[in-house]
Amino acid sequence: MIRSVIAATGSCIPEALRRNEDFLSARFFTKEGVTLMQEPTVLLERFRAITGIAERRYAQPEQTASDLGFLAAQQALTSSGIDPETLDYLIVAHNFGDVAMGSNRVDLVPSLASRIKARLAIQNPNCVAYDVAFGCPGWVEALIQANYYLRSGDARRCLVIGTETLSRVVDPHDRDTLLFSDGSGAVILEARTSGDAGILAHHTQTHAHEYAGLLRMGKSYAPEQSESADRFMKMEGRKLYEFALQHVPLVVKAALDKAQVPLSRIQKVLIHQANEKMDVAILERLFQLYGDARPDLSLMPMTISWLGNSSVATVPTLVDLLLKGQLDGHQVVPGDHVVLASVGAGMNINAVVYRF
Repeated sequence: MIRSVIAATGSCIPEALRRNEDFLSARFFTKEGVTLMQEPTVLLERFRAITGIAERRYAQPEQTASDLGFLAAQQALTSSGIDPETLDYLIVAHNFGDVAMGSNRVDLVPSLASRIKARLAIQNPNCVAYDVAFGCPGWVEALIQANYYLRSGDARRCLVIGTETLSRVVDPHDRDTLLFSDGSGAVILEARTSGDAGILAHHTQTHAHEYAGLLRMGKSYAPEQSESADRFMKMEGRKLYEFALQHVPLVVKAALDKAQVPLSRIQKVLIHQANEKMDVAILERLFQLYGDARPDLSLMPMTISWLGNSSVATVPTLVDLLLKGQLDGHQVVPGDHVVLASVGAGMNINAVVYRF
């Protein structure tokens, strides 16, 4: 049996650090254009209590999403010694393409995958490079696609990258701006016919009929920008929270059922770093589905406190840091079972069960 195994990982954590206190002078408005009168320190303290975010990372002014993706991919290739010319697919998950500093205009031609392939100097035309836009779950979905290629015998190695510069597409007058950050993560998935390690199962859903508008693009909340053609990322926070709690645990359970792996055998849950309070509630709801007691939160490594929400980059960055022993108190050993899960715009949800 062919299994898809993680052969190498990499990540790019940008150097520019933005702490919560850096936003003390920000002017925030409601979606109706009314100034938020809450004391800035109180607002930021409440934000941290709910989201767990104390700081986030932004790309350097000269960097774009494809630059960050290239650095993560280069790290995975260099650390593993894998020849880039042996890659059969190079898949890049993102949602906004390359956005230059000082602009929120999307640049998608050529694809980010083609740009990164060119930067890696891969000459092999049989290395197929393409992009995936699937909201925050885009990297997990790209991993699922790569798994299909490998299991079918069509490919031997796939490089799967998640990269985003959300700092370029957020409204500085919307307090949700505090959630978002930049970053990139990459994994090389390899087909192997021996051993038990690899992807065991997955499950994906799209809830577009009622929920497609929970994350969308919209005008700035600042009244003076009401006539601007610029559009920024907007979200219905409370509704999104309720959606995630209702649906994400069911998708994870469906993946576990397909893999025939009980929740008791899961050593780690690597979930999209969207909101600490929400992620904890999702894990608790998952355990409730199995009739289990309150979960041990050490099952769920978190990076959101210092990296924020970098969309498609959060899960591959978690994988990279975990496997490199850079998450204090967290490790995996051969035979451990791990869940990778994400939720985001679309509204899309996915989960993968992986055995190390």
